Amino acid sequence: MLYHMHELQKSWMSSASTWASIGAEMLSNPALPFGYMGMGPMASSALEVFAHATATYGKPAWGIETVTVGKQAYPVVESTVLNKPFGDLKRFHREDLPEDAPRLLIVAPMSGHYATLLRGTVERMLENYTVYVTDWADARTVPLHEGQFDLDDYMDYVIEFLEHIGPGAHAMAVCQPSVPVFAATAIMNRDGHECAPKTLTMMGGPIDTRCSPTSVNDLAMERPIEWFRHNVIATVPMQYRGSGRRVYPGFMQLAGFMSMNLGNHMMSHYEMFKHLTVGDEASAQATKDFYDEYRSVCDMTAEFYLQTVQEVFQDHSIPNGTFKHRGKRIDLGDITGTALLAIEGERDDISGLGQTRAALELTPNLDASKKRYYMAEGAGHYGIFNGSKWREKIAPVVEEFVATHG
Repeated sequence: MLYHMHELQKSWMSSASTWASIGAEMLSNPALPFGYMGMGPMASSALEVFAHATATYGKPAWGIETVTVGKQAYPVVESTVLNKPFGDLKRFHREDLPEDAPRLLIVAPMSGHYATLLRGTVERMLENYTVYVTDWADARTVPLHEGQFDLDDYMDYVIEFLEHIGPGAHAMAVCQPSVPVFAATAIMNRDGHECAPKTLTMMGGPIDTRCSPTSVNDLAMERPIEWFRHNVIATVPMQYRGSGRRVYPGFMQLAGFMSMNLGNHMMSHYEMFKHLTVGDEASAQATKDFYDEYRSVCDMTAEFYLQTVQEVFQDHSIPNGTFKHRGKRIDLGDITGTALLAIEGERDDISGLGQTRAALELTPNLDASKKRYYMAEGAGHYGIFNGSKWREKIAPVVEEFVATHG
């Protein structure tokens, strides 16, 4: 019922968005008199903001065609090198890079947004690396006959992707995947796997959510897992390929994130309105581009979501040493060969300070020379992998760490 109500509301709002867009174009058309009358520009701007805020968004394109190094632009080739039911392995590379250029697997979050949220991360690392990205599927598009997808499957996918890339690769986990990638790294170290990553960079990941708990952590702890099962899990409607699959809908995830900083989001749209009113299209477009990506959401399987809530946020299985893969306990002490870099944002309101750093304390058998911690001053959660702080301060730290342990 929840999903059907959302689909009905989306249909209504889509129509309203279309009409608002038409109205905005009419009021701003130089061939018509409305744009030259007192309230014309203001009404046009208001309608355009409304149209953008209520539009329906699909999966964004990566759109990375070139990367600029210095003042030179180099072409980038995008390809899908491995196709799996619940996610593809994407490859981005510059043909002018030497064959021995470092290879980096960036593991994107499966948390309601598409992997394209990491476009800025990929673009920056493409300056010197061949980059692979986990491009997770929208669960509502995966037919039921493909089976389930949980944390065990997530770790299996990561290991398979690293095997495809081959020995000597490096890994980066952004936010949520820090936990399963950390665990997968322990498994590969334990087994002496030749494709275990040389380095693992964890950015804003919830390794130990007992450290500086945020509102996200508090919400997960306030209610039993059965509450989440009965209140936030829905069934995919008939019109999608994944009809009948139980999922945690992306629109609920988005609503949660928007409500956490509702005032900031409202101010962003008000600023967009002011920019449009005075004809500052460039500033307005920057806001539009951000929300085009931010409001593009996808569903995740119910089993993956519920297992993550219970294991990561309620039972604290990783720091307690009870996290398992296929029924076998994972010993983080097995990590002896993969160097670890933990990165946190000073102002991160999703993964608090200390949550990612905990990974360095949970690997007693890894030499201290293979561990590093970096706290990005003034950076929020999204700022540690996107924007100027990421490009100018954080990425160089990653590059230096990879070069040292590569």
